[in-house]
Amino acid sequence: MSSITGIRFQSLLPFSSSAASSSSSISPSSLTFKSLLLKSASLFRANSSRPFSIQASSLTNTPLPMSSAADVTADAGMDSVQRRLMFDDECILVDENDRVVGHDTKYNCHLMEKIESENLLHRAFSVFLFNSKYELLLQQRSATKVTFPLVWTNTCCSHPLYRDSELIEENALGVRNAAQRKLLDELGIPAEDVPVGHFTPLGRMLYKAPSDGKWGEHELDYLLFIVLDVNVNPNPDEVADVMYVNREDLRELLRKADAGEGGLKLSPWFRLVVDNFLMKWWDHVEKGTLRDAADMETIHKLT
Repeated sequence: MSSITGIRFQSLLPFSSSAASSSSSISPSSLTFKSLLLKSASLFRANSSRPFSIQASSLTNTPLPMSSAADVTADAGMDSVQRRLMFDDECILVDENDRVVGHDTKYNCHLMEKIESENLLHRAFSVFLFNSKYELLLQQRSATKVTFPLVWTNTCCSHPLYRDSELIEENALGVRNAAQRKLLDELGIPAEDVPVGHFTPLGRMLYKAPSDGKWGEHELDYLLFIVLDVNVNPNPDEVADVMYVNREDLRELLRKADAGEGGLKLSPWFRLVVDNFLMKWWDHVEKGTLRDAADMETIHKLT
């Protein structure tokens, strides 16, 4: 008869629908290595004809890390699409000088507990797309987004993933590849309509922003500008609404957000760009001199 003293927790999922039902009462806050393994052994015995046992004396009552508990019992209220992205997407971890130091799930990278305790910092990008009338395309994030749902923000905000095509650092090509990918995912803009060569990286900023008690952002954000006329077909899993704004429209949005009118909110990273860079860069958009505004050497540390 075999015994087990260590198991990868993702392997401890139920083996049948009846097992799944019995496992649903496990509470993340009460999970321990010992209780979880013993519970899983019981489920295994109920669904397998093979002899199986666990030596309880070899186990401890050490509590599971919260991220491990969350891996076993994913947030019940999380939208299925967002849950898949949270666990499948691997963000690029960097230090404050933008040097790659590793990778981790999107889930872990957005847990404020992890951000604060491990100083997790990941690479990100923010796209600012203008049409030929020099109006800026804004999106309202969907209600199912885990961080900052239903806030208004710039055209597209996301992360390059830990994959070869999005790790290329020369001329920020990896980030531009990621931006092209996400413009299709979020706004239905085909890749051929937004060639990577048309993105102009203007700068980088580092910021931290809590979304609620659990989630937040800690990003080294690449700011990408592009001027093109495109057809937009928003993905409702990602985007609730879109609109083009000119400068006066944006000033009115800022006023409403500051006054709390209609519950209108702006994302913290968008507000940082607006307050520190956007209006002077908008001048360069209109003059066709965006490359003159670029400064990719400086990392602006903003709060």
